Amino acid sequence: MAYEYLDKIQTPDQLRALPVEALPKVARELRDFLVTSVSETGGHLGSSLGAVELTLAMHYVYDTPNDRIVWDVGHQAYGHKAITGRREKFPTLRQFEGLCGFPKRNESEYDTFAVGHAGTALSAGFGMAMARDMQKKKFHVLSVVGDAAISNGLSMEALNNIGDHPNLNMTVILNDNEMSISPSVGAMTSYLNKILAGKSYNETKNRVEHFINSIPNVGKQMLNMAHHAEEALKGFMTPGTLFEELGLRYYGPIDGHNILTLVEIFKRVKELKGPIMLHVVTQKGKGYAPAEENPEKYHGVTVFDKETGKLVAASAPSAAPAYTKVFGDALIELAGTDPNIVGITAAMPGGTGLNKFGELFPDRYVDVGIAEGHAVCMAAGMACEGMKPVVAIYSTFLQRAYDQIIHDVCLQQLPVIFALDRGGLVGEDGETHQGVYDLSYLRCIPNMVVMAPSNENELRDMLYTAVQHNGPVALRYPRGNGEGLPLEKGFKKIEIGKGEIIEEGSQYAFLAIGRMVGVAKTAHSLLKKEGIQGTVANMKFVKPLDEKLLVSIARKIKVLVTLEENVGMGGFGGAVLEALQKNGISDCVVKSIAVPDAFIEHGKPQLQREMCGLEAPQVVNAVKKLLQNREPALGVVS
Repeated sequence: MAYEYLDKIQTPDQLRALPVEALPKVARELRDFLVTSVSETGGHLGSSLGAVELTLAMHYVYDTPNDRIVWDVGHQAYGHKAITGRREKFPTLRQFEGLCGFPKRNESEYDTFAVGHAGTALSAGFGMAMARDMQKKKFHVLSVVGDAAISNGLSMEALNNIGDHPNLNMTVILNDNEMSISPSVGAMTSYLNKILAGKSYNETKNRVEHFINSIPNVGKQMLNMAHHAEEALKGFMTPGTLFEELGLRYYGPIDGHNILTLVEIFKRVKELKGPIMLHVVTQKGKGYAPAEENPEKYHGVTVFDKETGKLVAASAPSAAPAYTKVFGDALIELAGTDPNIVGITAAMPGGTGLNKFGELFPDRYVDVGIAEGHAVCMAAGMACEGMKPVVAIYSTFLQRAYDQIIHDVCLQQLPVIFALDRGGLVGEDGETHQGVYDLSYLRCIPNMVVMAPSNENELRDMLYTAVQHNGPVALRYPRGNGEGLPLEKGFKKIEIGKGEIIEEGSQYAFLAIGRMVGVAKTAHSLLKKEGIQGTVANMKFVKPLDEKLLVSIARKIKVLVTLEENVGMGGFGGAVLEALQKNGISDCVVKSIAVPDAFIEHGKPQLQREMCGLEAPQVVNAVKKLLQNREPALGVVS
């Protein structure tokens, strides 16, 4: 489709060359482009639609890339990418070697900071502004943060620090749309939302100012009285007093979809000194009716029909339920008989499968917002009082609560259950979202039990086992659908630290964990067709490892292959090597098949697994090569 203005904009310089009167038309064209493009590729749509005018106004007024725009997460930044030389790459969005779905420093000089996790924009922007002043350079810094992300602990720490530097020039743009992925929660959001209950603040303020200005020879005392009156009015009707008490000059609320007003305000703010808070109110999904009506659904979408908004399935729906659903349903079933079970999420009720739990057990459900560290420490407090908290967080986001896991849960040996969704390679979200570090970062912590199911029924039974265990447990499962097994009724308790042999053979042994058990079984079948007989062990637990089973296998079979969808460094394979050494076994060849020591970029999950050598045909080739070239010595074979 041809666009009158957008087709001429490859860089913000070309945007700035346009008359300001053209900007509303540019905004309409950019919004249409985003809907058209994302409908063909999938991606994060709603947030970027809501930030169209804000994006254009910032680039129009500020001298980017010399002036720095720091985005919080990247969900808002598709429009930013489109006008900074990357519009032609949108057909490759979130595809391997294509356009990244998040700002990425090595993709463009306009992407000042790589962002995939919320809450980083204020700290990063503050650091840039501090470095600028230390180096005696001159440029503006704008940090764009959503209303959900500003309540994040890191954002609060940054605000505390920013306000302590009254001479630091930096602008914080609060993009207030009442949403993160799900509707935002918490006292900060409630406070911000007061402005939506009525629109009288600015009207009242303008009338007061007009009245004072109309009085001739207004004395200093009158001005002070007016100022105090305005502050009192602000305190009642906007969050301005809060931010000003923190040391930021507050301006707003401002209509984030009136681009001409935004341009004028940015021109004024650009000349001000010190830390500034600009409160902009936007609508997630703005300009596309289906996204306006259902912003949560259109936060992140697959391919969809632009005219109707109907999502198009990429492939035939699987008969197997998603692991997320299996977990959510199992937790509901267990909570129905155990009143001490509590479900906790950090702004992801739908993504973690806790939304239905929250509806059925509202008194035992807590959404803490984007505050993973708080979620874990709060869970520890609950456990101290006899509750059984289940903290459901994506593997990549649990990293943010590492201190709380170690000091507040494991050190005190508290019965907190960590349900790690999206364990392993996750696909199109790429480097910032890969859940491939958890087996390594959790198994080194004393008192922690780490287990991973190989199918849906194991997930149910492991959750039941975790609830019965009097100590911290991490239950890690992958994104996507299960193996398609019929779900068994009821639950069985699994012996902690106990694996099992699925197939037996003498030439090699697969020691697999989690989803890789299925890969091991497939590879075993392919090798068997070629007359190569091997053993397949579902180890189930990374910690405590079933050393008895491992030793019994290693004394009979001298070629061992560990399989995990986790980084090889410090992971399950490392645990196997440590256990063999501990038990004095030194005559085995051990090959660790795992994610390499590299950040795996965005792309289809199957492609990512192939890149890492984790698909069954690659495993088969690795075993055949190993059998041909093996040397009898304990160690990892590359």
